[in-house]
Amino acid sequence: MKLKKRSEISLTAVLVYSLLLNSGASLMWPLTTVYMHDTLHESLTVAGIVLFIMSCFMVLGNYLGGILFDRWSPYKTALISIFISLIALVVLIFSHGWPIFAIMLFIYGLGEGSSLTLLNSYASKVQSTSTRHVFNSLYIGINLGVVIGTAAVGYLLKFGISTVFTVATSFYVILLIMTIFEFNVDFQKSQSTINQNSQSDVDMGPQKPANPKLIWLICTMVFFIYMSYTLWESVMPVHMGQLYISFEKYSMIWPINGLLIVFGQPIINRIGTNFKMVRQISFGVVVFALTFFMLIWAKQYVSFIIIMVILTFGEMNGLPAIPAWIDSLADAKQKGKYQGMFNIFMSFGRAVGPLFGGIMVEWFNYPILFAVSGSLILLSMAAVMIENRKKFLAQD
Repeated sequence: MKLKKRSEISLTAVLVYSLLLNSGASLMWPLTTVYMHDTLHESLTVAGIVLFIMSCFMVLGNYLGGILFDRWSPYKTALISIFISLIALVVLIFSHGWPIFAIMLFIYGLGEGSSLTLLNSYASKVQSTSTRHVFNSLYIGINLGVVIGTAAVGYLLKFGISTVFTVATSFYVILLIMTIFEFNVDFQKSQSTINQNSQSDVDMGPQKPANPKLIWLICTMVFFIYMSYTLWESVMPVHMGQLYISFEKYSMIWPINGLLIVFGQPIINRIGTNFKMVRQISFGVVVFALTFFMLIWAKQYVSFIIIMVILTFGEMNGLPAIPAWIDSLADAKQKGKYQGMFNIFMSFGRAVGPLFGGIMVEWFNYPILFAVSGSLILLSMAAVMIENRKKFLAQD
């Protein structure tokens, strides 16, 4: 049976897709290091190398997903991407020893990376509301998925690793069915309407067809943001442990982060409509960066909680709208490419972060690590703002 193409993608479909995709992914990430070290008896170094290679496969998936979205078929690419991840998960249900576990993680990362780029690329085509609102809403779906996945994995792991993979597989089966029926969209019919919406909704003044240099600088900033953000996942548990703060207390920080985003993001979105998108992003990124300087003096558990709350406030203002900003700067025929770039730099930042943190702590100390991280974000943000200012002066 040949399915009829839809005339447009709905915001609801994109949000549900985001929720399912990130719920499934969040079942995988928290257990990887623990399972490899405690069950497969591999060293933490080996576990780190596996995660780095998996992230590199995600970067490759990000790139291929964006290119194929623009130059081939978004629908077929989406189907293939989900199917790749699904195959890896099915294999892991029945075979999760060494080295098959690592190999399947690499395959899973390839499909996951492509799916993440396609999610952003499809979201940029939503016509029912502004691009800014779409990506802000998408961020809520992503973090709700993270809350669901990370909360469920601890419970599911008690029933065995196969149970975790089975539940993750069920998410991707639903995603595959949803992709078949909801993502077969004919974008050609509505391209002019999309262009008009993307120009007017972001409130950034007259736009040139594309601004690759500014996009590259924004993506560089994204790299430093996520490189620093992963320090909370990698070196922070060790740092807090050295301050006699238990791992159980550390693990409670992430539900706080996720729930603040789920319930606070709609409020931030409503308030943010009164400000230009670029100003809101710059404000949020600056607040986000300053929290790393605060970590230099943090010694008590309550200090880390307060810093995470402030970081989350900056994150809610600065991070969700960055894909929308990139979308507004991209040529209509290259939206997939530049959304792919965003995901590539984000994934690569996550891959480099743990390695960067380990080297900095080994060679220097935690205060220098936090100071360098915050400084890199601020410097990259300054470069973005200078280039953005040049763009407007050139248009005057």
